[in-house]
Formats: sequence, C-alpha cells, structure tokens
Amino acid sequence: MLDLVSVDCLSVNTQPVKQHRIIAAIDMGTNSLHMVIVRIDPTLPAFSIIGKEKETVRLGDRDIATGELKSEVMNRAIATLKRFQEVAKTANVETIIAVATSAVRESPNGKDFLHRVETELGLSVDLISGQEEARRIYLGVLSGMEFHNQPHIIIDIGGGSTEIILGDSHEPRTLTSTKVGAVRLTTELISTDPIIDVEFQYLQAYTRGMLERSVEEVLANLKFGEFPRLIGTSGTIETIAMIHAREKLGSVPSTLNGYQFTVSDLEDWVNRLRKMTNAERAAIPGMPEKRSEVILSGAVVLLEAMQLLGVESITTCGRALREGVIVDWMLSHGLIEDRLRFQGSVRERSVIKQASKYQVNLAHSDRVAAFALSLFDQTQGVLHHWGTNERQLLWAAAILHNCGHHISHSSHHKHSYYLIRNSELLGYNETEIEIIANLARYHRKSAPKKKHENYRNLLSKQHRQIVSQLSALLRLAVALDRRQIGAIARIECEYYQELQQFNLLIYPTKPDDDCALELWSLDYKKGVFEAEFDVKLGAHLEKSAIPHYF
Repeated sequence: MLDLVSVDCLSVNTQPVKQHRIIAAIDMGTNSLHMVIVRIDPTLPAFSIIGKEKETVRLGDRDIATGELKSEVMNRAIATLKRFQEVAKTANVETIIAVATSAVRESPNGKDFLHRVETELGLSVDLISGQEEARRIYLGVLSGMEFHNQPHIIIDIGGGSTEIILGDSHEPRTLTSTKVGAVRLTTELISTDPIIDVEFQYLQAYTRGMLERSVEEVLANLKFGEFPRLIGTSGTIETIAMIHAREKLGSVPSTLNGYQFTVSDLEDWVNRLRKMTNAERAAIPGMPEKRSEVILSGAVVLLEAMQLLGVESITTCGRALREGVIVDWMLSHGLIEDRLRFQGSVRERSVIKQASKYQVNLAHSDRVAAFALSLFDQTQGVLHHWGTNERQLLWAAAILHNCGHHISHSSHHKHSYYLIRNSELLGYNETEIEIIANLARYHRKSAPKKKHENYRNLLSKQHRQIVSQLSALLRLAVALDRRQIGAIARIECEYYQELQQFNLLIYPTKPDDDCALELWSLDYKKGVFEAEFDVKLGAHLEKSAIPHYF
C-alpha cells in the first residue's frame, strides 16, 4: 500500500467553529419554492429556525409536448430566488444551500435552467436524485422528532414525487421515491371540476399501482413484531392536518408538529373534496392559496399509501427536505459528531455498495484510489488547485472505474459511465455523479472531447476542467497497478518547473521486481497527462527500500 497516502480520502478541512452560524436552505420543489433560515449552535449541535419564505411557482407546470420548463415559469422562479437572496442577506446569512428536485430533474432543459440561475444570480443549485431527496428528508425529520430507536415510516408527498422512507434513529433502512405527486397527478389525470367518477376511480387505481412497489420494499425491511409509526411531512399533509384541526378543534394549534389524524378522517376528507369544485375547496377555512387546485390528488396519494401500509393514523412533522439539507451541511462540515455520525460516511458506504453490486475487484480499486489520491496530493498547488470535494470525487471514480466489466470487458470504460450515471450514489448531487461517471469513462482510451455527449453533459467549464485534469491522474493510477497484484508500494513526485519535467519515482513492493508491465503501461498512458498539464513525464524505478525525498 501507499505509505505516502496518510490522509483519509473522506476527511474534511475543518475551520475553527464559530458561534451561532446563520445559513439558509432553499428547496426548489415541483409546486413551491421554500427557503428556511436557521441559526446553528455548533456547541450542541442544534439549529433553530429564524425565518421562512415560500412562493408557489409551479415548476411542474411544464410544456405538455416537450416536457420542458416553461420560460415564464423559469422567469418566475428566478425572480423568487432573487427575492430569497435579498431576504437571506438582511438576515446576515453566511451561505445558501439550494437543491432542486423532480420537476427540474425530469425536464430536458432542467440543467440549462440551473446554469442560468448560477449565471444570473451566482446561486449554485444541487440537482438531487429521488433517493438522495429521500435521504435528506429522513435527516430533516430526525432533526425534529425523537424516534427512540423505534421503526418509523416517513411519507413526504411533493408536487412531482412521493418519498416513503423506513428508519429507526440510525441509518434509514429503505429510501424510495415514486413519480406520483399532487401537481403531477392533477395535471395529467384530472380534467373535470368537480372530478367525475371515472376520473376519480382511475386516479385511485393509478396512484395505488405506482405506490405498490415502494410500499412492498418498505414492508419487506420491517422485522417481525415491528409496528412502525407513520410520520407525514410537507404541504399536502400539513394542509390536511390544518383543515382537520380547524374543523375538529375549532382552531389550528400553534404548531402542527406532532398533530395526528386517522385514516378514517382522511377517507372522509377525500370523499368531501372529490365532490367540491376548485372554488369550493379554496373556500375551506385554512386552505392555503393555490393548494385547493392540487389537494385532492395529494390526499388520494396519502390515502392509498396509508391503506397499502396498513396503518391507522399519521403524525405530522414540520421538518422535511430543507431542514435535511441543513443537517447534511452540518454533517459535511463536521458540526455533528453524535447520534448522526454514521451519516458522515454516507458517500463512502454508497460507493462501496455500488462497487460490490457490480462485483468490482475492491483490492485493485483500493490500490488505484490510493495512487490517485497520492498523485492528487503531491500535485496539488503545483499542477492543479482542486480541493477536498474534488478529491472525494476522484476517490469515488477510482473505486468504480472498472465497474463496467460487469457488462462487458469490451468498452468497459463506457459501460462504467452508464452504470455510475444511473446508480443511486447517496450523498452526491447529480452534477457530482456526472463528474464521477465522466472520470471513470476517461480512465482509458480517448481523452475527453467536446463531441462526446457525456462530456457535453457537463455544462460548466470548471466541471469539464475537473474531468480533464483528474481523469489524467486516474489514468496514471490505473497504470501503476497494471498487473493488479500490488507490485508498487509507493510513489513520489518530482516537478522541475523550468524544464516542464515531471518525474515519478516508483518503489516496488519486492526489490527484485522490475515492474516492467507497470512502466510500459505508464509510458503508454502518459500522453494525456503530458498534454493536459504541459509537462514531460518520466518514470524511474527506485530500488532503495527507503524513500528518497527531494
């Protein structure tokens, strides 16, 4: 193994902890854009919500023919985000973390829209997968509700998707995301007002059919004798709780967190809502603006899910995705070290899980990753200026670079791209997954080219540069374990700037091994590295058992 690689590949560059840091999280949902502003006390660690903003933008109202986000909707979203930024500035927010979910994820022009947001507002938005959305919802609920190590099922009904999660204070056992949501179902399946019987019956049947697989996955992970409590989050469930409480109690409680209603209560409300026109639903006391248009579809999703799960009641939780985004940020910045510490390694565990799934030779991949990180560390500030996050992406790509062998040896680097791109790598946003997939794609054969569709998928020049430079390092790392037997123990780098000369000093594991195949492979693969960094690469076998430092 590489003695020179002593830094954990997932370590965090920590800064001195400040008191009461203020950050904001934005959730760009299918129905609404939400922002929460929190004050973090790192000494507990905990956070308190000091401000909330919401705007019903309807990103899910996409072009029927193309599925693309409409220009007027994008303009409305950008105006809302700009207002959110101004509010955050007045609250002295240190940083804004923003995520986009199903509506942007499924739109052909979704990435172009996020690129426009970054260009016009300077706001970087993470596009996250359905499973990653579920994971962060779990973190958000766990931050606001004590599970007492008992199993809980969480359901979050959004505008475009529904997440159902099984967890128990520790690692979530099941993370599912299904393409049924209040806005999506209303747009696609309801054309009458009030809804006619045939449409309503189809709405019920379609929703049940879509949810069955997720529910089966959740129930399959329950242990014998476990009877989990159902927790509900987000707009649909909060609205049902609100109108139920107003009618039953005469007023809405100061907080809906912990409020309960039964499946019978929900059945009653569904039957009432289906008979009303949109105008009549809008007149219900406590009905939020524009929620009346989609509340029936959302209520049907909840009812079908509760019936499939076989639960009698649901408890509401006021925290969900945006609070989970805050918790995830705290984890990644080393501010949480107690009951949620397992989440800090979610990226590493997710990558290893995918490697096992595709029967990757982990011993070989570990050596390639160690060489890649050693090259990264020794060339940082000399040939490149990438940081901790890019280092993590290189590690993930090194572990998974050969997963394409699971499909075929021929063009396996292209298969690796496809498998990684379509894997659920938790802890990473869609852009990071795209970078990892591209790094693996270019560990051999052709260098990155703009004519390649996968390379063009990287909209940012910076992201393309990450792939170009780090894939060049990965190529050398793969060459250094050419026989996949750990022939090379460690490497050292020398760089002579005035000569544009870069030397690799190679220390064999066995003194009598000439490492001829590794040296040949380095010579064969060095062209991309030399062209990318404008250097000449030389490789020298060192017979001394003790590294010679320069």
